[in-house]
Order: sequence, then structure tokens, then C-alpha cells
Amino acid sequence: MTAFTVALVLVVAAAGLLRWRRPAWYWLAFGVTLAALRVLVRYRSVMDACGLTVPPARWRLALARATNQPIPEPRPPRIRRLRPTRTGLVLRLKLRPGQDVFDIAAASDRLRHSFSMFGVTSREVRSGVVEVRMTGYDVLKRVQMPAETETRAMRVPVALREDGSVHYRDYRAIPHALTLGATESGKSVYQRNLVAGLAPLDVALVGIDCKQGVELFPLARRFSALADSPDTAAELLDALVARMADVYRLIRTQQRITVDVPDAEIAADIWDLPDELRPTPVVVLVDEVAELALYATKEEEKRRDRIITALVRLAQLGRAAGIYLEICGQRFGSELGKGITMLRAQLTGRTAHRLNDETSANMAFGDIAPDAVLAAIQIPAELRGLAIAGDASGGWHRIRAPHTSLRQAVNLCNRYADRTPDLPELAPFRPTTGTATKLVPSAKASPATA
Repeated sequence: MTAFTVALVLVVAAAGLLRWRRPAWYWLAFGVTLAALRVLVRYRSVMDACGLTVPPARWRLALARATNQPIPEPRPPRIRRLRPTRTGLVLRLKLRPGQDVFDIAAASDRLRHSFSMFGVTSREVRSGVVEVRMTGYDVLKRVQMPAETETRAMRVPVALREDGSVHYRDYRAIPHALTLGATESGKSVYQRNLVAGLAPLDVALVGIDCKQGVELFPLARRFSALADSPDTAAELLDALVARMADVYRLIRTQQRITVDVPDAEIAADIWDLPDELRPTPVVVLVDEVAELALYATKEEEKRRDRIITALVRLAQLGRAAGIYLEICGQRFGSELGKGITMLRAQLTGRTAHRLNDETSANMAFGDIAPDAVLAAIQIPAELRGLAIAGDASGGWHRIRAPHTSLRQAVNLCNRYADRTPDLPELAPFRPTTGTATKLVPSAKASPATA
């Protein structure tokens, strides 16, 4: 009996230590079994307490009265599948007649408390079927991406969602995106993860970094073009607009719409072209959009209008030509001038890290998900990398990108430098990747003379 007591104490102590120091290990070793039993045992009573049951059918009531049997209890949604994951449980429910997916979503917080889980989210799989994802611990506190993720053309994993699933940046589904974040909010780390995910793919990277290139130029070996000033950015964007026109001419010549051509073979964008004719897709990363929109003189105002016009044209027409925009900035508001709201309207994907003002949050989510505005401005300063991600559908999630140092991103870009395509239109903007010169302090004391 003593040996059993000692073993039990050691197991409980080990479980407590794992739950404190390694919550993922605790979940896989102990938590998933306990949570599954807790859900199965409490399911009917919890659903009844949360108002997620429906009265029994009339024929069952009539049968019970006719046979003098007890009145049937209210029926909760039927469990179709309970699947454990590395971060929680996935419960697939079949709704009863009269129930709606919004009933489950409205009761998510009560389900979280009742089942003693860290978080509960739900989504409709198809009519009448709802998937409830429950997380057993805070997966965003220490982000650990899964060892295997789904790979697809122009689709890269960049962060982890609060429900434990992977957040992907899919350029085929969401061509253009806006990423906002104050200083030290984790926006640069998110951008590095994006570049690291794109580096192994057959894609051309184009960067505009008006902070003298301190963010993007260390990754220059994987970039086909880089601009470090508004003047160079204006010329680079004009070159991209010219490339877009050339790609559209190529698509037009390859359409050949006749009665003999099947509908599926009619080219409408670069992905409908044969592999040997398909132009290389281009991802344009703008590190600080406000630097492109600010001006102090008449000459700078003309340059600013030229830049914003080119960005709007690329956002409106660039998708079919394989040109995708990643607009980043600390501040994004209508005071940046004309054309900014027009540009915002074309940026389907929205990601907001911690913001210092509500105006930027409204520019990010006010037109698609007003309830995400409050979540964006409530991100604590100590949780760098935490962000709110949404799109034009109105849905939004809390995400956090894994920490990627600048050295790790540089090593990845150097490893895949051979995949950097040479685009003739962008050849004047190809960054030089020679050896760095040694810096000499400007205030070096000269030896004293006698």
C-alpha cells in the first residue's frame, strides 16, 4: 500500500509539473483522456443547462402517454464524432430540428466553463452539422507549429490560431492583405515568417522598405527586387504595372476562344496557362505604407499620388496577373490622403497586431468585423506577436506567429537563393548581395603629434 501511495504521489507531482512547465506534454499524457471523459459524462446535463436542447417530438410524447411511460427528456445535439488532437478536442455535432449554429456559438463561453477547457470555438461544416473545437491549454502562450502542415501552391503556414489549428496565408484565395501593428507588436516577426514560408516556393519576392532597407535587405538573396526609398519605390511600382500589362497580353494571346476549346481550358489568369508559359507569380511586400503616403512638398505630393495610384491598380487588377500585395504599416488611416480607403477596399485579408489607436483598428476591421476592433486594441503589450486575423467574410481569429529571429530568416533566404527568379522588368532593382564593408567609427581619435 505504501508503494502504491508513493507511486500515486509521484504521478500526481509529475502531472502538476508538466501542466505548469510543459502544458502540451501534460495534455498529451493526461489531459486528453480526462477531458474526453469529462465531456462524455457531463454532455447531456451541460447542454441542458446551456439551453442547447429541444423538446422531444410530439409522437414520442404521445407514445409515452399511451403506454403510461415517463415523459422523454429534452434532446441535445447528437455527437457524431469526438476526435482528440495535439491541442484539444474536436466535437462534431448533428443539430436537432429547430437548432441553429449561432446557438452553439453564443454558448461557447458557457461550454468552456462547464467542460473545464481553455477555449471553445465553433463553425458550421454543412447544414445541420457543427464542429466544436476545444483547446485544453493556452496554445498561443508558447507557439509550437505542427511538424507537418498542408502544402499547396501559394499557400504557406504563418501562425497558430487560438483553437490550435494552423493559420495559412493563401494567396489564391485571398490575393492581397493588410498587416498593421505598433512598434514592438510582433509585426516584423510575422513578416519574417511570411518570407520564410515563401522562400522555398517558385515565387518572386519584391520588397519596398523605406527604412533604408533595415528590415528586408538582410533577406536580399531571395528577393528579385528591393526599394529602400520612396523615389525608387515609385519606379519599381511602375515596372510592376508594366509587367502586369505584359502578362495580360500573354493571357489574351493564349485564350483562343472557339467552340472546340473546352470551358476548363479557357485562360482567365496565369493559373489557367500551361506550365511552360505561366509567368512567375510575384509577391510584393511593403514594409511601411505610411512612408509612401507622406509628403512635405509639391514634388513629393506628385510622387505620392503616383505611388498610391500604382498600388491601387495592382490591388484591383494584379490578381489575375499573379501579382499579390502584402501591405504592412504601423498606422493606417484616412489622413494618409486620397486613395487610401480605395486601396483598403481591395485588401481582403486583414491582420492587426497591438495598435495604439482605435482609428487604425477601425480601418482594419470596421468594414468587415466590427467586433474584432475591440479585440485588436485590447492586445496586451507583453504578448508580442499576438494578432487578430480576419477577412471579408466577417470571420476573425486570434493568432500568434512563432518567433523567428532575423538570423533564421536570413539563413532560409540564403538556402533558397537559387530559387530567386530573374525578371527582366525588375532587373534595375535587383539588390546587390556582395560582401559587407567594415564600418569604421566616425569619431575615431587621431594620434597626438609632438
